[in-house]
Amino acid sequence: MNPLYGLYTRRLRRQLTGLPQPRHIAIVMDGNRRWARRAGLDDVRLGHRFGAQHLEQFLTWCAAAGVNCVTAWVASADNIRRRDSAEVDYLMQLTETVLADHVRRDHRWRLHVAGQLDLLPDSTARALKEAVEATRDRVGAGDLTIAIGYSGRLEVLDAIRGVLDEAAEAGRDLTDVAADLTEDDISRHLHVPGLPDPDLVIRTSGELRMSDFLLWQATRSDIEFCDLYWPAFREVDLLRALRTYGRRKAPTTQP
Repeated sequence: MNPLYGLYTRRLRRQLTGLPQPRHIAIVMDGNRRWARRAGLDDVRLGHRFGAQHLEQFLTWCAAAGVNCVTAWVASADNIRRRDSAEVDYLMQLTETVLADHVRRDHRWRLHVAGQLDLLPDSTARALKEAVEATRDRVGAGDLTIAIGYSGRLEVLDAIRGVLDEAAEAGRDLTDVAADLTEDDISRHLHVPGLPDPDLVIRTSGELRMSDFLLWQATRSDIEFCDLYWPAFREVDLLRALRTYGRRKAPTTQP
């Protein structure tokens, strides 16, 4: 490690002392293919491999910073439907052999999955479900949610369907259901209920939009847009985002 980088990292950590910090960070890991092109790689799919492996580092940085809830967007529903099939197949293999395998070995995290699992190959869906089961009972572990085959709009639709299905099973009248419907009713039927909403959403690659990510959960989140492509995102970039968040949330002293 460059000594100056190490010095700057320690300085940033000291600056976080006493500042409010997020409990839950959501990360949009964007720019893998563009990073691969800039790196001169012949196969841009390799950007996804570096991106998947980079998530392991990011989780280590989050744990060190005391962040115990992370949501990582791996692939949207549109990505899976519209991208080249060879690229999607490669990404699914990485999900099975890198992401699911890592979380089974890393006892700091419990795994959750958000998204339309019926869009995934059977082997990928099975690997994720098995990893969820293997990590379910980890005492004191943090919560890692992998969003794959994910759409924020579809998640809200699924939640509404869940409310209606529950009401139908109870024999309730739809007029009463509509009159009594609350935000908590929707939240209980999201893909991963019971987790806190993200305090901070970070999107890499310079894109300045949410792109259908956590539309319900992120309504009150701070958003941090970073120009770096995901595989180039560093610990100092996370620490700077935490510093910015903490300074925004710190109570102001009245004169």
